[in-house]
Amino acid sequence: MRSIPIRVRVAGAFAVAMAIVLVGASWFVYSSLSAHLSTALDHDLRLRAEDLSALVRERRGSLAATRNPRFVESGEAYAQLVGSNGEVVDATKPLGAGSLLTRAELTRAFRSPFFADRKRVPGLDEPSRLLATRVERGGERFVLVVGATLGDRTDTLASLRDGLVVAVPLALLLATVAGYVLAGVALRPVDEMRRRAASISADEPGARLPVPSTGDELERLGATLNSMLARLEAAVERERGFVADAGHELRTPLALLRTELELALRHGESAEELRDSISSASEEADRLSQLAEDLLLIARSDRGELPLRREHVDVASLLADVAARFEWRATEAGRELRAAGGAGLSLEADRMRLEQALGNLVDNALRHGTGAVRLEASSEPDGRVVLHVRDDGPGFPTEFLPHAFERFSRADAGRTGAGAGLGLAIVDTIATAHGGVAIASNAADGGADVLMVLPESARLVETDGPVIATNVS
Repeated sequence: MRSIPIRVRVAGAFAVAMAIVLVGASWFVYSSLSAHLSTALDHDLRLRAEDLSALVRERRGSLAATRNPRFVESGEAYAQLVGSNGEVVDATKPLGAGSLLTRAELTRAFRSPFFADRKRVPGLDEPSRLLATRVERGGERFVLVVGATLGDRTDTLASLRDGLVVAVPLALLLATVAGYVLAGVALRPVDEMRRRAASISADEPGARLPVPSTGDELERLGATLNSMLARLEAAVERERGFVADAGHELRTPLALLRTELELALRHGESAEELRDSISSASEEADRLSQLAEDLLLIARSDRGELPLRREHVDVASLLADVAARFEWRATEAGRELRAAGGAGLSLEADRMRLEQALGNLVDNALRHGTGAVRLEASSEPDGRVVLHVRDDGPGFPTEFLPHAFERFSRADAGRTGAGAGLGLAIVDTIATAHGGVAIASNAADGGADVLMVLPESARLVETDGPVIATNVS
């Protein structure tokens, strides 16, 4: 069945349903007409019996001499008067002298009227129906039998049956054709969407399926598919942008690395020159390695495969460790690096990932900011923990804030500064993996303020330990 086109299946189902309806309706009409004709015949026999009973009681002629077609009709209606001993007293001419009733039926008729069917009666070759009823005349009891052939009833039902035999298949054929045509009309928008979908490719941005304005399931299906195409197109554009930006970022350190190595190979005449070239090459190799790690982390997070090794993390210790890592850079730059707060705060989180995120923020603050860099932690009334990295520099450009956590997004539009523009994107990825959120803003008194808000799984641990503070100047 699955290989049969939907249009044919719909037409077939419609044909089966119509066949059931037509056969059922035909049977109902036929049965109703048959019952109606039988009822009408019984009613007519009762009327005849009443009229003939009056004639018998009043002795106004014999049944054989009756010429009124209402009472007796040659070849169709007949009557017979039977005595109590079973002898035929009077009868219409075709019947002859034989009684139409058996002895048991005669006894039954004296008790109450009844109807009976006969396959044939003397003088008439057709099936008939009769009514036997008691009648009295001059103190004597008789049984009056009135009957009529079933030829008219049979002919009427036969005509109806013949008409239905012709009409039902014809109506079924017309209904099937109509169902096939209507199914085709109803499925035409689906076929149009199919043809359009077959022609859409990644080289045709903005292409959408035609959506019929029907207000039904087809319109909703078309709208849903177009929404899916829009999401896929956006995903493809993001991937293209990601690949292009990654290629751009990889090209620069690779070119520098190649240049340094060529210089060392061709012009490195002294040990000091070789040492400087190798040192520069090592820095570029570290940059490439870090960029590769960042790209791998983002790619794994996109697939929902970023692993987290959750453990008990003391927030104050976490801030102190991150500050210690960047102590030498702050010292070389003559900057103050301070970790404060976090006493008594504890998280169930991946310490390495949190150190990576905070390290990116400190690196950005040292690279792009000025003045002191502060790592701070606080707790919200709902139990969430907020980790801040602040500096006293110029802060973020206002137009950059909405795009701060986008991949390869950098405040210098010309992409002239160091870094690949992945630091904040990784911070957002790590915060999201922990069920939290990252926020970039400018402090009211100047400087950038980037924070991670970790979810309610963070818990406040009651402790009397001192606030850990590390000052690097």
